[in-house]
Amino acid sequence: MAVSPSSSAQQARQALADRLAELCRDAGLTGRDLARLCGWHPSKSSRIMSARTPPSAEDIRVWCRATGAEDQTADLIASLRTAEGMWIGWRRMERTGLRQAQEARLPLYERTRRFRAYSPGLVPGLIQTRDYTEAVLRAVQRRRVVVDDVAEAVAARMERQRVLHEGSRRFAFLVEESVLRNSLGGTDVLTDQLGHLAAVGFLPNVSLGIVPERRHRSRMPVEGFWIYDAAQVNVELVSGYLTITQPSEVAMYADTFAELAGMAVYGAQARALIAAAVDALR
Repeated sequence: MAVSPSSSAQQARQALADRLAELCRDAGLTGRDLARLCGWHPSKSSRIMSARTPPSAEDIRVWCRATGAEDQTADLIASLRTAEGMWIGWRRMERTGLRQAQEARLPLYERTRRFRAYSPGLVPGLIQTRDYTEAVLRAVQRRRVVVDDVAEAVAARMERQRVLHEGSRRFAFLVEESVLRNSLGGTDVLTDQLGHLAAVGFLPNVSLGIVPERRHRSRMPVEGFWIYDAAQVNVELVSGYLTITQPSEVAMYADTFAELAGMAVYGAQARALIAAAVDALR
């Protein structure tokens, strides 16, 4: 699946641009009139209304004053923040360390009732052991984060795992078979993680599927993603964190998950793959 970070985010930006253009028209102003009132270059208002240039919060404040719509300032700035939040680069998200990013996802986990997660490279965070989580987050910290708050970030992720055992939530995890051999934290860490993975598969509210390695398959591995109910998808890409809320795009990920799920093995067959991976570590 080809993913564009601008897909859902661009639609949100366009919606904001359309609202600003409407304010301009309702005030009986042209784009040049508005730019003059705001003290801008004549082309700036046009770029904002066409969504070529995103406005800043201050731009929105000035725009609303110029169009006599100051009562809409707060709502429009909230729309701007929503659009900005759909695509966040890692540097911005992790500028104060890893703990805050882990804690920020807890409200989403608490309100979700159906989780679907696909991972081509690592065991998903909700079913990681503490040592495996520490190895994963330590690797992230060394690669791109100056602040070392790995211990606090690990604790936050472990705390988030309580949603596995609360309420009537359902979880479907899909991992590629290669995940069973990713010894990021070393042999002992992976051995413990594989044992935990097998145990998680017995939970009544959890479906654990492993997509076997095959020479021929109908769907190649794609980027890892999480689907929360039918409302939101989050994707971790090399450059940042993508949030998708557009229903048509959420449906694309749901269809992809269903296709991958149809290729996976479960139950005894999945446990056999895990056991073979453990034996290979000995």
